[in-house]
Amino acid sequence: MNPAILTLLGSAPLQNAGGEEMSGIAGWVVSIMDAIGGFGAALLVALENLFPPIPSEVILPLAGFTASDPTSNMSLIGSVLWCTAGSVVGAWILYGLGAWLGRERTRKILLWLPLTKQSDVDKTEQWFDAHGQWTVFFGRMVPIFRSLISLPAGVTRMNAAIFTVMTLSGSLIWNTVLIGAGYALGANWHVVENYVGIFAKVVAVLIVLVVVGWVAHRLYVTRTRRDEDAAA
Repeated sequence: MNPAILTLLGSAPLQNAGGEEMSGIAGWVVSIMDAIGGFGAALLVALENLFPPIPSEVILPLAGFTASDPTSNMSLIGSVLWCTAGSVVGAWILYGLGAWLGRERTRKILLWLPLTKQSDVDKTEQWFDAHGQWTVFFGRMVPIFRSLISLPAGVTRMNAAIFTVMTLSGSLIWNTVLIGAGYALGANWHVVENYVGIFAKVVAVLIVLVVVGWVAHRLYVTRTRRDEDAAA
């Protein structure tokens, strides 16, 4: 994990939600979840979509960590459902902003925000233009892209039902993996971040395979029709 983020989170070993007070932003995140349960987790995830000072790679394992404490009012399944609801709500807000602002104003606002690079914005747009609706599904499992991908979907006014299904499905997979890992690791939740990059690369490989498969299928169908027309 980035040393700066570790400093903010507090480097002391994390105690369970009913034990010693936790330090740093990690303590603040867990205190919100302890106080208002799953709704707090959903709120944090929704805000992470809009303004990501704390990435989901931190929030989600912490949700699992909180759920692992028997004194907590959060359960593993409840954490996954609440966080996924927060993901969808946050994505829909960004979709609406993209539809309302349009491409040029959306780009200007994104480039003005801290922690957002022009290269990230450009790659997100290119990815969406190349692969369409499946970009939303796979993009929900790739850091940075998972938030930004809702904006071009809104700008192009992607079908609302398809956008919701793709966002829900991709978010459910991502959230389940990270929350489950945080639940299993307990106080060692921060180890999850070390493997997020690997997971993102696996997703990228899957995207390439899907695209190659789709192109091969289209070529096969086109060639078959051409042969049938020639034989007729």
